[in-house]
Amino acid sequence: MKLLLLFFVSLWMCSSFSNSQWSFQKRTSNFQVGVILDLKSVVGSMGLSCMSMALSDFYSIHSNYSTRLSLHVRDSQGQVIEAAAAGLDLLKNVKVDAILGPETSAQANFLMGLGDRAQVPIISFSATSPSLHTRTPYFVQATQGDDTQVGAIAAIVKAFRWSQVVIIYEDSEYGSGIVPYLSNAFQDVNAHISYRSVFPVSASDDFVLKELYKMMNLQTRVFVVHMSYTLGVRLFLKAKEIGMTEKGYAWIITSGLTDLVYLMDSDAAEAMQGVLGVKPLIPKSKQLNSFVNRLKKKSLEKSPGIGRADLSIFGLWAYDTLWALAMAAERVGLKETPKALENSSVNLNVSDLFNFKTSEVGPQLLKAMSEAKFEGLSGKFHLVDGKMESSSYQIINVVGNGQKEVGLWIPSHGLRREMNMNTTTHDTSSSENIRSIIWPGDSTVVPKGWEVPMSGKKLKIGVPVKAGFTDFVRVTRDSQANGRISGFYIDVFKSVMEALPYAVPYELVPFENPDGSSAGTYNDLIYQVFLRNYDGAIGDITITANRSKYVDFTLPFAEGGVLSIVPITYEDVNDIWAFLKPLKKELWLTSIAFFFLTGLTVWILEHRVNSAFRGPPSQHVGMIFYFPFSTLVFAHREKIVNNLARLVVVVWMFVILILSSTYTASLSSRLTVQRLQPSITDVNELIKNRDFVGCQEGSFIVDFLKKQGFEGSRIRTFTSPDDCDEALSRGSKNGGISAFYDVIPYSKLFLSKHCDKYMTVGPTHRTDGFAFAFRKGSPLVADVSRAVIELTENGKILEMEQNWLRNEPTCAGPEDSMNSITISLQSFKGLFAITGGVTAVCLLIFIGSYLYKYREFHRRISNSRITIWSKVVAICRHFDQRSLSSRQPQDKLPEAGIIQNSSSENSVQPTDFPRNHSNSSEIVSSAPEEVHDASATIHRLNLEDISAAQHSGVIHPSA
Repeated sequence: MKLLLLFFVSLWMCSSFSNSQWSFQKRTSNFQVGVILDLKSVVGSMGLSCMSMALSDFYSIHSNYSTRLSLHVRDSQGQVIEAAAAGLDLLKNVKVDAILGPETSAQANFLMGLGDRAQVPIISFSATSPSLHTRTPYFVQATQGDDTQVGAIAAIVKAFRWSQVVIIYEDSEYGSGIVPYLSNAFQDVNAHISYRSVFPVSASDDFVLKELYKMMNLQTRVFVVHMSYTLGVRLFLKAKEIGMTEKGYAWIITSGLTDLVYLMDSDAAEAMQGVLGVKPLIPKSKQLNSFVNRLKKKSLEKSPGIGRADLSIFGLWAYDTLWALAMAAERVGLKETPKALENSSVNLNVSDLFNFKTSEVGPQLLKAMSEAKFEGLSGKFHLVDGKMESSSYQIINVVGNGQKEVGLWIPSHGLRREMNMNTTTHDTSSSENIRSIIWPGDSTVVPKGWEVPMSGKKLKIGVPVKAGFTDFVRVTRDSQANGRISGFYIDVFKSVMEALPYAVPYELVPFENPDGSSAGTYNDLIYQVFLRNYDGAIGDITITANRSKYVDFTLPFAEGGVLSIVPITYEDVNDIWAFLKPLKKELWLTSIAFFFLTGLTVWILEHRVNSAFRGPPSQHVGMIFYFPFSTLVFAHREKIVNNLARLVVVVWMFVILILSSTYTASLSSRLTVQRLQPSITDVNELIKNRDFVGCQEGSFIVDFLKKQGFEGSRIRTFTSPDDCDEALSRGSKNGGISAFYDVIPYSKLFLSKHCDKYMTVGPTHRTDGFAFAFRKGSPLVADVSRAVIELTENGKILEMEQNWLRNEPTCAGPEDSMNSITISLQSFKGLFAITGGVTAVCLLIFIGSYLYKYREFHRRISNSRITIWSKVVAICRHFDQRSLSSRQPQDKLPEAGIIQNSSSENSVQPTDFPRNHSNSSEIVSSAPEEVHDASATIHRLNLEDISAAQHSGVIHPSA
């Protein structure tokens, strides 16, 4: 028995020794990890539970890992100071290698400075402010930043064509961080932020109600809410209390609130019926289902909401974050264990508050964690520049006690109903990519995004009041002094408002004084809209750059432009200079110049070969002017022998044929048909003569005329068309005006009644036409503009115009009258270019041929030492000689000859011809032409020139 007992004792000792030896060989390294959370908050308690499960799951799967994470939990109690104190304790006393948390962006903003100083990674799964990760490399945002969801929110606004939104956010690091990104996103989809409402984190109920009433008085009915859970619930409860969650409103909440909708009680859920929200898309997986089932079985009474943690993205991010940190620790490997851990209680000296050592493991952990990539419960875990890679978003609709998915937003594809939806045949920015939505007030009608601000009130629309020019806008009074507003443009406005897809209550209010007179000009009416005394203004209001600074205009419904109307005068056919009027002065001058140019060219080409173009100088000049003018009636009898001259004459006669035919037709028309012409043809003439001009009273045309250069004292305004008619008839010199300026619609109407007396002159000065004016930023502008386009395209506005103006008196004007037309140079530029080009080419060909043929003569003349003038005279006299190659009869030869010198081939001698022409056969007519021409030229030189020529060797010394 003793031997058996001794055997078991020996066996137990061997087993104990073996276990202790194995433990010694397998060494583990502990990484100290601090956790700073608000343990009483939903996110904090949920996050801690999920991290505990992650730690257990990770090391149960990776039991062979040589590293372990030791968590040191601190409660921040929701305060920044408490979180900072906890961070200092963990860094100074516990000497942690990493800190998980803090929970809020404000706490993270402070702790990241401590982490940067200690080189310890601060890893948060719930601080979503976009600006945090850029401040220090030691802050890791293991969550989707708020900036990643603004694209989804903007896509919703664009899909439903909302032009204005109100942003509601809390005054904290978390609340304000998203605002710049939202502003840019809305700007990209042409949505205007009409108001920004900032709520203090600890806002009272009175403050909440005051802000809600302020927003209730705005036209905008689309609200984007970015708040923490507690403040957001209070906001919606108060909004429901005052009726801001009824039909016509649209609410969009960001992911922070959307993720916690299921945690709200019945009152909060009822207040949020119809709200749209966005939250990160969580891909379905077996691991996620398993985690959800295990989490539901886990009951922790001290952690509110843990039973529904499967519905929160923050719990999943906490799980994946701890998993990534454990993987990073294993990658870093074994580290030296501190000799002794100091007490973890907070016992700090103020003198050495921030006196702690930098971590040697922290940088390695940060690098290893940034390289971690795996499929976590929340999807793909991958850090890009210290923050989680952006993912797709779900669009949910709060209905009943839950929420339903109505669409998805994918960064690269936009809105989609389903993940596998084909986007090639769909507009990804259309509301068709979103399933049916239950809107606030249990409505299925998409809110238009704006409404009349005050319940029971109508839009107050101002209408100008005028004594005259009431064809398009008219305000009349009945026996009870009640105003009646009518007119073509009033009917256009009513038709446009009826064409809107929704009803807009409004009332038309005359812009008048108590006595019924006009309260001011059109600019005054526009300024009253700017001052919010009116919601809009309609009538014959022209769009101008100055007015657009104060109001927003719709697209124009009537054509724009300013015309100048002047009296008609009849052309005097008995004027002694009437024959000059068919052609303009520049055409007359150009024609005369070409007459001379053609005559000179023909003379040059024909002078050496045609006896008809020879003779004394006076005959030459006469021929130059006579010949081209004789072609007008084809009366020229001179024979043209040069082919170049023939070409010039043929082209010229073609021009003459067209020019003379046009002139004859125009002159005949002027003498046989009564022709009209304006009394003034140029605006500059009015300004130069300081004539009086007129326009409608209160119109923008007064400023327009001043910009054109008219003095203010020379501009007269009128209140009725009859006054304008009388002033134009009198004229500027008799107390009237020389011209009347008005917009195209009124100008056409005025001329239709007085077309026998007045006409338009000058260009049409471009303006943007008549349009409706509304307050700056009014959402009505876009919808009314679309309605104007619709009525214009279907012809409704044209039909109304014909109905209104068909009863207006019209005149046909003088039946046999025609506008006076004077032919300008522009009509003949092509012809003159042709004849000028042909003439120039022929002349150049002739001159080139002449210089080449007599190149020896010209060379000797240019090399001679006579004066330049003598050279010019010699060349001219040589050109004046008749070319013997023309084979004219000998009795036409000049009375001068030369005898060829036998001693020199290049020497010539002048000799007198015998008086008897029968001896002319002694002339060596067979001598070269150059000799004849040179001899004839030298014969006419004066004595000094001959002496110089002999000396230079041009002629023989014996000559």
